[in-house]
Amino acid sequence: MPGILPDLLCAALYAVLAALLYRAAARPLEASVAAAALHWLTLLPLALHTWLLYRMVFAPDGMHLSAGVSVSLIIWLTVLIYWLGSFFYRLQGLQVFILAAAAPLVLLPGLLPAAHPLAHTELAAFRAHLLVSLAAYSLFTIASLQALMMAVLERRLHGGSLPPYLQSLPPLLTMERLLFRIITAGFLLLTLTLGSGMLFSEELFGRPLQFTHKVVFGLLSWLTFAALLAGRQFYGWRGRVALRWTLSGFLALVLAYVGSKFVLEVILAR
Repeated sequence: MPGILPDLLCAALYAVLAALLYRAAARPLEASVAAAALHWLTLLPLALHTWLLYRMVFAPDGMHLSAGVSVSLIIWLTVLIYWLGSFFYRLQGLQVFILAAAAPLVLLPGLLPAAHPLAHTELAAFRAHLLVSLAAYSLFTIASLQALMMAVLERRLHGGSLPPYLQSLPPLLTMERLLFRIITAGFLLLTLTLGSGMLFSEELFGRPLQFTHKVVFGLLSWLTFAALLAGRQFYGWRGRVALRWTLSGFLALVLAYVGSKFVLEVILAR
């Protein structure tokens, strides 16, 4: 399929699956059977998305990782993690939003292509650094989406009515435990990302560590999530407090990586 057709097909498959999951949630008797079938059907757009990313990232002239490809790769990892997580938790309600978000985001690489390949990608250490950092961003993307869903669920519970897609979510306490497990795992990966970048900056990037805005926002994100985990451990932070800290840390992380790439590639054309 030439041009943008594979991207459009992948986006359409994600959108259709999101719509089918949403409709299935409105029919409780059919929801479990439909969710099981749609769970396996998710492999279709996921496999196509994998092929699209592989083709874009691993080009003949080197690895390309533009802002658009980065976002697409992060949402791909998010869909994959949720797909695996649904073997252990009831995540249909969350998957509706994940798949709906993946539909437009899979088109971003075509809109924001990388003009030049990444430097230093021949180094195994740099590739490991890149993989760990993208995994961290994906986990924090999941945590932020889940925190928002928990806020919506809590508000709806206080209002006395739940739409069908929210009724398929796990209980709030289960979601909260899962949220902090995700944040803890993401924090560990972010620590590895920042630590490897600082300790081996010259080997990874060919220059000593420089406190650019990317490094500053990365450290700010790390401090925010460290404070959240400490507040959870010692003061029992939860609910809206946890939501604010989670979204603040995620915003700093977006500004550190995707934001900086967007400014350099799109606004400054560098």
